[in-house]
Amino acid sequence: QVQLYESGGGLVQAGGSLRLSCAASGRAFRNYAMGWFRQAPGKEREFAAAITWSGGTTYYADSVKGRFTISRDNAKNTVYLQMNSLKPEDTAVYYCAACAAIPTTQAKLASTAEYDYWGRGTQVTVSS
Repeated sequence: QVQLYESGGGLVQAGGSLRLSCAASGRAFRNYAMGWFRQAPGKEREFAAAITWSGGTTYYADSVKGRFTISRDNAKNTVYLQMNSLKPEDTAVYYCAACAAIPTTQAKLASTAEYDYWGRGTQVTVSS
């Protein structure tokens, strides 16, 4: 069992930055690939970014590529999402998730179905 706790959300103006954190407790954090997803009101949950267990490979949705950076610190059991140049369309609840599947391909890590554990989410609101 893995418990995930997101933090760092808030209200920011367009063009601003936020850094989300996801702290994990429970079974070995380093065994899991980690992902960030987001869900806007009335829309399906969508993939934003993912990182392999070692941190050696990262994947991004086209909509956030070049603006968001995912990273992890296995010593701290924490994964981060640095979000720069935020846009109003980035407004959503952001969720982190843990994936035990091996191998961790981009296709797998972009799918909500591949994740075993989810946090409760943190709200990000970007004003225009």
